[in-house]
Amino acid sequence: MSEQLHPAAPHHLPFFVPGADGADTLMVVMGVFLVATLLWAGTIYWRLHSLPERMAHKTQKLQMEIVAVLGLISLFTHSHIFWIAGLLLAMIDLPDFGTPMRSIAESVERIANATPGALPADVVVKSETDAKPDIQPSMRQGVHDHA
Repeated sequence: MSEQLHPAAPHHLPFFVPGADGADTLMVVMGVFLVATLLWAGTIYWRLHSLPERMAHKTQKLQMEIVAVLGLISLFTHSHIFWIAGLLLAMIDLPDFGTPMRSIAESVERIANATPGALPADVVVKSETDAKPDIQPSMRQGVHDHA
């Protein structure tokens, strides 16, 4: 076979035409571009998907676990309503009911553990009449005796 080109063949071939050795440069470049684009798009998707959880984690919200579970549910079910609910829950600042309730529970526990009839340590009794105030006779009769 001769090395001469056909007279109708162009003398310069474009870069995307594979060479005689079978190396297809355009296919390799497009393959690398496709893989890079898929990794970039996947990263954007994961960042967007984890947005509610990152928002709740940044502000140390109490409902962070619920937001994380809603994010996982939306990931596996492809139901966008769970993601929207997680986003809204991450944006809402729920009031802290735990701290006052814990304080109430500790106070009630202290009251329950107190010995009956004993006064707290900060109360000073001056005399026997101060410890047990006298009840007026009108108060002893009760409310129902007025009729």
